[in-house]
Amino acid sequence: MQFRQQALAKLQSPEELDLPVRLARPQGWLALGVTVVVMAAASVWAVTGSVASTVAAQAVLTHGQGSYLLQSPVAGQVTAVLAKQGERLPAGAPVLKVRTGQGDTVVRTVAAGRITALAATIGQIVQTGADVASVEKIAHTSDPLYATVYVPAENAAAIPAHAPVDLTVSSVPTQRYGVLRGHVKSVDRAAQSPQSIAAFLGDSQLGEQFTRKGRPVAVLVALDRSASTRSGYRWSSAEGPPYRLDSMTLASGSIKLADQRPVDWLLP
Repeated sequence: MQFRQQALAKLQSPEELDLPVRLARPQGWLALGVTVVVMAAASVWAVTGSVASTVAAQAVLTHGQGSYLLQSPVAGQVTAVLAKQGERLPAGAPVLKVRTGQGDTVVRTVAAGRITALAATIGQIVQTGADVASVEKIAHTSDPLYATVYVPAENAAAIPAHAPVDLTVSSVPTQRYGVLRGHVKSVDRAAQSPQSIAAFLGDSQLGEQFTRKGRPVAVLVALDRSASTRSGYRWSSAEGPPYRLDSMTLASGSIKLADQRPVDWLLP
């Protein structure tokens, strides 16, 4: 009761009527101002800004036309191997000789290219349709290398034309020479099966490896050329590795996807 009377007396005192009423401290106004500025900036960014994202996937360096598996047209015993691994051959060149009950048959290349693998040896028994060699299609020695990146199918639609690509090449120390630069040349419309990948790369094991997590979409990447590097291609480092790149070298690619507006994430 005593405190109530003192409070009423203080309110009725004329000496207290001219004192200013402090609604908030200066620190409070500062915090409020900062909050308003941050919210305004976030609103502007949500409308005009964008978020960059990438997709990473397995890749392989090849020439643009890919490879093919050379198959034996007959069943019999291999009596001679007429080509060497790494050798460049024209179309129709002899690769090996197979002896059958009707005589000897020469297995020849279907298209010009380089022998990347020989699966047949002298004395081996092969069946009709057996894979005896892998041939990479190369028309000229100056044909450039490309990278084929096998991205998950759900990310393929978000890859824009000419998107930049960074490639980590398995045979090149990244910490010393950096990553290989390139850009998207084309994106396949259909997902790849193990058989279609094996047919293009001439390697059934790679077909299985690239489809372990589902059927991917093949993205063809053109490598950026450079006259100042030993490899002939552009790297994130100044000079890149002091040697040339070989086809059928494994890599991993990081492709920049189309920018996404953050406001799209807020809308239902």
